[in-house]
Amino acid sequence: MRHLAWALVSLGLLVAAPNAVEAQEQGASKVQLHRNYPNPFNPETTIPFSLDASMWDNGRQPVVSLRIYNVLAQLVAIPILQGSGEPLANVRLQFNGTGQFSAYWDGKILGTDREAASGVYVYQLIVDGHAFTKKMTIVK
Repeated sequence: MRHLAWALVSLGLLVAAPNAVEAQEQGASKVQLHRNYPNPFNPETTIPFSLDASMWDNGRQPVVSLRIYNVLAQLVAIPILQGSGEPLANVRLQFNGTGQFSAYWDGKILGTDREAASGVYVYQLIVDGHAFTKKMTIVK
């Protein structure tokens, strides 16, 4: 757990400036990062998230990234957007009629064919600069 706390501090998730907390609370009403499933998982998982339809007002397209980190705050993976197969790295999302999206992670370490080790991982969704974070577990 000490490593998880360090990872959260390193990612800026445990201690945040008041303005950052306020911005996240404002964004929280428009963005929902759901629990991955299954959790725990082996070897793959799905990470659902939803965005309020108002995020596409006036022709805007929200910019979305999703990253998975280990407890040492090292980037492990960038999941893909289901339906497009596109890595979720600064993607401008098109409105799909529902605002419901899913990301898929095959459990492999970024740029390799190696599966991630058993343990706790942190996944972070960033939408228009607002970060939302949850943890997940791989059990082999």
